[in-house]
Amino acid sequence: MKTRVHVLISGKVQGVWYRGSTKQKADELGIFGWVKNTDDGNVEAVFEAEKAVLDEMIAWCWIGPQRAKVTDIKMLPSHSDENYSSFVVLYK
Repeated sequence: MKTRVHVLISGKVQGVWYRGSTKQKADELGIFGWVKNTDDGNVEAVFEAEKAVLDEMIAWCWIGPQRAKVTDIKMLPSHSDENYSSFVVLYK
C-alpha cells in the first residue's frame, strides 16, 4: 500500500544540486511525487511509495548530494489528493 509524505528539508540544500539528486534517487527507488526549492532557502518535496521505500528516501534526504548539509527535515501534513505518475522537479 502506497503512503505519501510531505517534507521540508533545511540546511545548505540550494545550489548544491539537491533537487536533481533527489529526482535521481526517487527514480531509482520508484517513488512518485515532486521536489522544489522554496523562497526561504529550503527544499520541499512530496514522496509517494511503499512505507519501507519512503523510509529509505527520507534516510537519503538527510545525506543528500555531496555538497549538501542538511540540518533538519520536517514532516508536513499532506492535503493533496493528486495522483502522481512520475517524480518531477518543479521550478518557479
